[in-house]
Amino acid sequence: MTALVRLLRTTAFKIVAVYLVVFALFASGVIFYLARHTQILVREQITETIDAEVRGLYEQYNIGGIRRLVAVVEARASQPGSSLYLITSFSGATLAGNVADVPTGTLESTGWREISYRRTEEGAEAKESVALVRVFVLPGGFRLLVGRDLEEREHIRQILAAPARWAVVVLVVMGVAGGVFAARRVLHRIDGMTATSDRIMAGDLSGRLPVAGSDDEFDRLASSLNAMLERIEALMVGLKHVSDNIAHDLKTPLTRLKNRAEEALRSARTESDYRAAIEATIEESDGLIRTFDALLMIARAEAGQAREHMTDFDAADIANSVVDLYEPLAEEQGLELKVDAAGPLPAHGNRELVSQALANLVDNAIKYGKPEAAGVAPEIVVRAEGEAGSIRFIVTDRGPGVPEADRVRVLDRFVRLEASRSRPGAGLGLSLAAAVARLHGGEIRLEDNAPGLRVVLTLPVQPKK
Repeated sequence: MTALVRLLRTTAFKIVAVYLVVFALFASGVIFYLARHTQILVREQITETIDAEVRGLYEQYNIGGIRRLVAVVEARASQPGSSLYLITSFSGATLAGNVADVPTGTLESTGWREISYRRTEEGAEAKESVALVRVFVLPGGFRLLVGRDLEEREHIRQILAAPARWAVVVLVVMGVAGGVFAARRVLHRIDGMTATSDRIMAGDLSGRLPVAGSDDEFDRLASSLNAMLERIEALMVGLKHVSDNIAHDLKTPLTRLKNRAEEALRSARTESDYRAAIEATIEESDGLIRTFDALLMIARAEAGQAREHMTDFDAADIANSVVDLYEPLAEEQGLELKVDAAGPLPAHGNRELVSQALANLVDNAIKYGKPEAAGVAPEIVVRAEGEAGSIRFIVTDRGPGVPEADRVRVLDRFVRLEASRSRPGAGLGLSLAAAVARLHGGEIRLEDNAPGLRVVLTLPVQPKK
């Protein structure tokens, strides 16, 4: 396909061509309207001139009869640029005037008409002209013809016709040039986007559509698609990391399962030995199932599928329920679990996921929130509060906290700091809380509680669609 054919087939060129045709028709209509009304105006002026001539000749006829009328007509007809005059007798003989060779039957009826004629002073070789005339019948059968040449009207028509033709030609040329320019500009932008798309389809997810900076519709489209590509790249990188982490972190429990089964086959002799091996296997399997359930829940949240189950709920009620659930576990660990959630705090979202996210934060605080320094109160405080257009869940503990450099990293899947690797868990609790925050259009922040960790989960009252 040649470059010209590509240009002609672009949408931009077709749109310009349509506008060109519409504008050409409109311009032609305006020119025709002006020409038509100009001719009408000229005809009205000629008509008024003839009527004035006729009134003057009638006055002369009333004063001196046909002889005076003939004398006046001969005098006027001999003047340069005069009107057209012709007086004939009842038999058709010419008495006076400057018109010759009028069409047969012109003088037989009265009224207005356009005729071809020659002037008598120009001779037989003179070219025929067109005139607007008015014919009258005088007493005694005499005929009077008064008219004006229409050469002025034809001259005006020619004056308008020539520029109109050139205007149409210029319009077409400029329209085609403008169409080619617009098409080339659009085609250049589209080619850039196509090249980037080809790179992305080839596997280079870092490619982005070019943005010219003009803030036109192509820039807005490119910016929107770039945001989508960034999200896709982040998801793909996250998926790769998840796959790597799953392969790494699930290999150990699966290996333990295999080793225990093999040990039971080798060394178990009694029913109690087999029962103990099976119970250990079941316990390890439950841990794996919990890990996969957490991964599925995070995937649902990040894919937006949980939006289908959003309802109205009371944030204060969720905080109180989670504290009631984890209070016995906190007491076993020697911690005091407090709640500060004065309701109601109405919100809209996925109650199940919000509850699970808050439960994960409280569970982490119980696991890692025991004070290391003497004299620090072993307490965990769960707060639920409202602010302009949003609700906040705040969980604070008095443990060692999280270093500032790691506070963003620990929100990723399977990330566990060195100090927590000896504790049970898979490193998915904060990841789920972060996914729930993104699902609702909120955010999660890890802050210093001096000492300890302060986790703030902020959710809008009405999630973003």
